[in-house]
Amino acid sequence: MKTLLLWDIDGTLIDSGGAGMHALRIALGRVFGIEGSFDDIDFAGRTDRWIMRRIFEKYAVPASPENFTRYFAGYTAELPRQLANPHAVVLPGVRTLLETAAAHPGVAQGLLTGNVRHGAEIKLGFHGLWTFFPFGAFADDSELRNDLGPHAVRRAREHAGVEFAPDRVWVIGDTPHDIACGKVIGARTLAVATGNHPVAELAAHAPDAVFADLGDAAAFWTAIGA
Repeated sequence: MKTLLLWDIDGTLIDSGGAGMHALRIALGRVFGIEGSFDDIDFAGRTDRWIMRRIFEKYAVPASPENFTRYFAGYTAELPRQLANPHAVVLPGVRTLLETAAAHPGVAQGLLTGNVRHGAEIKLGFHGLWTFFPFGAFADDSELRNDLGPHAVRRAREHAGVEFAPDRVWVIGDTPHDIACGKVIGARTLAVATGNHPVAELAAHAPDAVFADLGDAAAFWTAIGA
């Protein structure tokens, strides 16, 4: 293996139809008795733990380890129900790319996501995609997105038994935060405008490649060079 693909989840692999936000809102009510809005919190490209901290700040909930644990438990309990909505879909071209990468002897793929691991498993498992990812980095590793890359690369090395040169590591995501996260570790970056950021905005952050979506498999593999 020589090429490592590290995938973001929300807005890149899947659109959950707002399931995560709805699960967080419902859990806030059930766990803390607070009914509220998250309209002023920017979820895109952030980690679950970072988002929860902002929610705690907004509603004056102590950001204690116990409260994080309770909120995560309430969130992941509600998430499967919220995923059962007609807008929760795998994004264009994704399933084909994951299947091709899984069969490619020169490619390893994992996750680099702001989701907690259990939330990632629920979201991807709902669409039958979880088994494509034997390793990854998650919000459990750090609240800060830019801290996650080294965890993902280390686990890739442990899984594959090889070192991946930084210029053969690709971080694939739909936000400027994904691009920044890749650049921090010297990786190459591929941005896709299937989230909330259009191509022009993503291109302004100078990723190595940018696509409107992942529907053109040939163009994707040409960019990756695998």
